[in-house]
Amino acid sequence: MAPAGGPRVKKGILERLNSGEVVVGDGGFLFSLEKRGFVKAGLWTPEAVVEYPSAVRQLHTEFLRAGADVLQTFTFSAAEDRMENKYFEHVEEAVWAVEVLREVGAPVAVTMCIGPEGDMHGVTPGECAVRLSRAGANIIGVNCRFGPWTSLQTMKLMKEGLRDAGLQAHLMVQCLGFHTPDCGKGGFVDLPEYPFGLEPRVATRWDIQKYAREAYNLGVRYIGGCCGFEPYHIRAIAEELAPERGFLPPASEKHGSWGSGLDMHTKPWIRARARREYWETLLPASGRPFCPSLSKPDA
Repeated sequence: MAPAGGPRVKKGILERLNSGEVVVGDGGFLFSLEKRGFVKAGLWTPEAVVEYPSAVRQLHTEFLRAGADVLQTFTFSAAEDRMENKYFEHVEEAVWAVEVLREVGAPVAVTMCIGPEGDMHGVTPGECAVRLSRAGANIIGVNCRFGPWTSLQTMKLMKEGLRDAGLQAHLMVQCLGFHTPDCGKGGFVDLPEYPFGLEPRVATRWDIQKYAREAYNLGVRYIGGCCGFEPYHIRAIAEELAPERGFLPPASEKHGSWGSGLDMHTKPWIRARARREYWETLLPASGRPFCPSLSKPDA
């Protein structure tokens, strides 16, 4: 499948989702820009948009080239009350936001920072989804705080809640780019490694291809990432879902799908890795939880 060539027909997000199309979201700006030296950790205030607009623009460009359909504005922590409070960990606050946005008349997408245990007041993911749908949200899901598999578990509970209530809404997921199977209700912010020692938990691009496929099979059609997601993670989503989208992203021109470019390597054991089966079954040795402690180098 060749990368996208000419311009694509512009459609609204609901028009795309109503027709069953996949919408690929962008990745994480805070962690990416902090690692690049443009954002202060802690309150994660977005002064970079004023101080270093070219850096923000470059990251937007990289996510776009990687296959993102939607680029969100870098406004996290831009409101004064965000310095003291966190949104949205409580469904009540999210419902208020939906009600206000419905008055504008535009499509409303709302995601919550919750895991399988629900919001901070103990409201289950299924009930959160029901309340948001009844408030008028068109697109419902989760973002941040938890890794791919935990976030998909939460999405499953949201979908079941909507089904049991006889409600329908489009589903959206933007998980962390980190593995967090040991996280509690508060998510990765409670880990001792947060925020500067999370690298051993980083998901590989192959993890994210599996995440994208499982999300799609679950019925999620807006699929992206949050903190820890780099452009190559978004490219992994776009490559996995290329059959459904009908094209590869421009960033695949130099890359090839599933490591196919490795078939030009000078080492035969590395050329042998230029196939999907190798990467799908690989258990990377790293510091991530529950992983093999050692790897055996080839050759």
